Amino acid sequence: MKIGTDIIEISRIEKLIKKYGIKFKQRYLSKQEIEIGKKINTLAGFWAGKEAISKALGCGIGKELSFLDIIIAKDHRGAPFFVLSEEAQKLFNIEESSLSISHDGGFAIAVAVIVFKKQQEG
Repeated sequence: MKIGTDIIEISRIEKLIKKYGIKFKQRYLSKQEIEIGKKINTLAGFWAGKEAISKALGCGIGKELSFLDIIIAKDHRGAPFFVLSEEAQKLFNIEESSLSISHDGGFAIAVAVIVFKKQQEG
């Protein structure tokens, strides 16, 4: 099991969106995430969520895993969860996962917990 966390100042995301608009969103969000991310707090939470997930996976955002390999959605109660792209699913053997996102006082924070499948001994 691994845990990842991230915190970001919401105004940082707000400034980037004002400067680059939809192009910035498209660099780190899927179409579905853009549709459900109507508020700046939500968008900052998605950023923190993806960073926390990448840290729990042990690689960060970069060569092995991009922002677009992580898709955050909400269940019927509004709780966040994530899925990985097909390629990333093959790379990371996830058995179970949990994601929590919160925002307050000008910051968004996220915590991701990932349980990996046990490796076959051979």
